[in-house]
Amino acid sequence: MSADTPQLHDRLGYLLKHAQLRLAEHAGPALAPLGVTGRDLAVLTVLDTAVPLAQQQAASRLGIDRTTMVELVDQLEGRGLVARGPDPADRRRNLVQLTGEGRRVLTDGARATRAAESTFLAALDPAAAEQFRKSLKLLLGVD
Repeated sequence: MSADTPQLHDRLGYLLKHAQLRLAEHAGPALAPLGVTGRDLAVLTVLDTAVPLAQQQAASRLGIDRTTMVELVDQLEGRGLVARGPDPADRRRNLVQLTGEGRRVLTDGARATRAAESTFLAALDPAAAEQFRKSLKLLLGVD
């Protein structure tokens, strides 16, 4: 390898991918006792609204396709975490909302995720960890 060839560990894509994998090593086991994955928790988080969302709205907020959203909702509904029903204003659409059990799992999952994130970020001082989050949000264009 020549001197001007970037090292693998200097490549942003490599670093981001492996940081996400390392975080998943902490988050997966933290969520396992609740019977959900990080993806399940993301769906529950998006569905935690005062007014039930249409499946398509939730899919759009998550950045996933309609078919994937239907599968995820089917699985969560099968476990009693969400309830789905027709939209009274448009019976062609399904509205999805959390059940009581879904809210409990969301609350417990959010707590477990925060603990896993804290463990993952433990090598950084609190100010650096907060700046890391802010930088990622800035790069992704989210609040």
